[in-house]
Amino acid sequence: MNELPDLFPGFESRTIKTRDAEIFVRLGGAGPPVLMLHGYPQTHVMWHKIAGELAKHFSLVIADLRGYGQSACPETDARHETYSKRAMGADMAEVMAALGHERFMVLSHDRGGRVGYRMTLDHPEKISRLVMLDIVPTYFVWRETAQIGIGKFHWPFLAQPAPLPETMIGKDPVMWLEHLIASWSGGNDLSPFSDEAMAHYRAAISQPERIHTGCEDYRAGATCDLAFDAIDHDAGNKIACPVLVLWGEGRKKGFVNNSLEIWREWCDDVRGEPIACGHFLAEENPEDTLAAVLPFLRED
Repeated sequence: MNELPDLFPGFESRTIKTRDAEIFVRLGGAGPPVLMLHGYPQTHVMWHKIAGELAKHFSLVIADLRGYGQSACPETDARHETYSKRAMGADMAEVMAALGHERFMVLSHDRGGRVGYRMTLDHPEKISRLVMLDIVPTYFVWRETAQIGIGKFHWPFLAQPAPLPETMIGKDPVMWLEHLIASWSGGNDLSPFSDEAMAHYRAAISQPERIHTGCEDYRAGATCDLAFDAIDHDAGNKIACPVLVLWGEGRKKGFVNNSLEIWREWCDDVRGEPIACGHFLAEENPEDTLAAVLPFLRED
């Protein structure tokens, strides 16, 4: 991984040990702290087009989730809780505390968004603002069977017991990666993604242990993550901090066009808008994504 292109010039690289993982982060900028969390099947590199501008206003902590990128792959367990969003969120709370940030904002995408909203429910005292890009709650997705059947086919596939999806993906992991990224983008191709970023994504997905941990992420989504969401939903627990939700209006499959309405059931204070792109807002349309995110993060 060390030979891969550096897409964050001037940023520091560091690995921070948590209770049961080692988390790779890129650190840069100055100002109020913002934790940035990526999704599947990507790494922290997905933020490279907007990190430079954000660093003019904020102290950025750009992390690889456990099991992804250059972070450690803790041993999995039968209940899949090792890769639950609760465990991933606990990692990030420890990382931020180690860096001296007891309270911070979160900018998150895809699976990282699920970590983000789980953190706000589990650690409400730590999160001052939350941005989520192109997701709806795990609780909602698993109840929308039509969405899962086509646009979110990967949810039940990756959640299948090991080693079925691992074996199938492992036969051609780069094809799997490129198919997902292209099909979730607004143009159904790889043109919005830099060659340097794709090199990072291809390197990560080609490691068998990270194919497995990616599957464990989704197995957790189908089991313990869903259970944790259901507990909060049934108890009427809501995200208390201000929330911004953005979604790609051009995604062809799996798009939920009323995500703001869905999040109102989960949040006390939520606003949002579509962005002209597919699923990968920060890479497909970094200008409009920044235009929406910056004012929200800078509010007093």
